Amino acid sequence: MFREIFTWWNGQTIGTRIWSYFNGVLVGADDQGNKYYKNKKDTKRWVIYSNVVESTLVNPEWNNWLRYTSLSKPSELKKHEWQIDHLPNLTGTNAAYDPENSKKEKQSVAKNDDYKKWSPKN
Repeated sequence: MFREIFTWWNGQTIGTRIWSYFNGVLVGADDQGNKYYKNKKDTKRWVIYSNVVESTLVNPEWNNWLRYTSLSKPSELKKHEWQIDHLPNLTGTNAAYDPENSKKEKQSVAKNDDYKKWSPKN
């Protein structure tokens, strides 16, 4: 509670808690545990993050709802079998895409081929 009063970057502040209690209507939650609210007139929409305040943790369906791109609440089920689960931004982590490492992996695979290039003997 002390952290909630004095630091906004650790999650929900006391002001957001009071605003959500008096004016908010809980719309739903996602698999990350984030809770999505709107006011009674549906002129404001917001998210209360479960752990880390990181906007990339919001999946695209809920992001569309937050930005008024979609007026209907997202369903929990996948709509198509080709859709994959949402991943947050991995920049700065070990799982981030690194073009230099991907080139090295391709080169090591190419070196292991059985094909030998012809070279003239001078």
